[in-house]
Amino acid sequence: MKKLLLVNTNIEKFPYPIPPIGLSLLASYLESWYEVKVYDGVFDEGRSLVEVVQVYNPDYIGFSIRNIDDVVADKTIFYPEHIMRDFIQPVKEVSQVPLILGGSGFSVFPEEVMAYTNANYGVVGEGEELFLELLQSLDEGKEIKPLPNLLVGKEKQRVKTLANPFLPYRTTPYSEIDRHIDFNPYKQRGVYSIQTKRGCAVGCIYCTYPSLEGKRYRLRDPDEVAREIEEAMDRVGNVTFDFVDSTFNEPKGHAEDICRAIIRRKIKPKLRTMGVNPRHTSRELFDLMIETGFKQIDITPDSAAPVVIRNLKKGFTRKDIERTASLVREYNLPTMWFFLFGGPGETPETVRQSRDFIDQHIGEEDMVLMLAGLRIYPNTPLEQIALKEGVIRAGESLFHPSPYYFSVGTPKAELDNMLIEIRDTHHNCLPASESSPPPEMIQKAITLRKERGLTEPMFRTLLRIRKEVSTSAQA
Repeated sequence: MKKLLLVNTNIEKFPYPIPPIGLSLLASYLESWYEVKVYDGVFDEGRSLVEVVQVYNPDYIGFSIRNIDDVVADKTIFYPEHIMRDFIQPVKEVSQVPLILGGSGFSVFPEEVMAYTNANYGVVGEGEELFLELLQSLDEGKEIKPLPNLLVGKEKQRVKTLANPFLPYRTTPYSEIDRHIDFNPYKQRGVYSIQTKRGCAVGCIYCTYPSLEGKRYRLRDPDEVAREIEEAMDRVGNVTFDFVDSTFNEPKGHAEDICRAIIRRKIKPKLRTMGVNPRHTSRELFDLMIETGFKQIDITPDSAAPVVIRNLKKGFTRKDIERTASLVREYNLPTMWFFLFGGPGETPETVRQSRDFIDQHIGEEDMVLMLAGLRIYPNTPLEQIALKEGVIRAGESLFHPSPYYFSVGTPKAELDNMLIEIRDTHHNCLPASESSPPPEMIQKAITLRKERGLTEPMFRTLLRIRKEVSTSAQA
């Protein structure tokens, strides 16, 4: 049986380290045909990769590229530079086997990343079946030609959308992340990722999910999701399980069914989720989430100004956000809020509307992360808006340097000043460029949690420390 090494090139650890669910799903799928090993770079950051390659001696090596940049206009990190320096180039120096790229970041800029890395092949979008087809063709010595979602090194090909983004969500093995990587480093601050669906039908103007996974939901069976969590708990203990769907409670009813399936199994996992959509929040949903074991959620309204919400095509209203905020406070469910300023129609008045919403509806114990400017990605409605308004030019690369959209009503410098004013008057509101806590604050938070036996989400402990520092400075 031939050997395949799958490499996770993601090294980002804020706001918490994310285990490689995509690579783990791929490994589980492929191990019926290949001997598969996963190298996780989150904590090792490439330091032992060359040794792994030399000892394991794989026949093929796949690199997963999760991020291109950090979507923070003030401090953009260009991850391919680090990936090339710390992962791909060192492997090229010790191995001549085919190098295959994939992952969400790669799939947004497949041609550009292929050219940047000079890899042999690239798989765009969902990789299970196409990756297997590629490997088997290589095994048989067949000539590999470019396909709609398969790129071949040195071949020019434009991949605008997936050839068939609406494939059914086939029954695949569970990711079993802990079986493919050493999960121990994630237990203190990390999570165990769970995917309940693919696709997104919401249609936010800046989002790449529809082009990566399709515009229709493909849902997993709720009982299968619950069983995956139960089996993982038996192996790794009651770590925090994180639902990583683009939106957890879309379509309406699916999240509730998942909660009920978990409750039926009489297990008590610790849960969190990103992407709670205000459109379909309800007391029933929150009752079920609390009973199921949710300890934290993320909500991304992006704006509380009605005109901006409509222009971003978020699919909900200001009243939906207010109802959701009321439920968050009623149930005391720790929440990180994400606001994205500078979109089409943003003005000083709409910024004030969002600030007023924060004042009136978000408790100071919950974090508000403020981003300024919208990263422009290919194949999104925002790209067309930016072209029409002259923010970018036709044919201009969106790969690097990262282009950002700022409304003419809030130029970057003016918007930055408004967000600084919010930061200075709200200890729980942080610009994204200042959101990574310094190592000494992280260590202080870890010590404080141990001393006081705190079980709250880490962000609440960090906010408590930040408030104490701010109060001391003002005294």
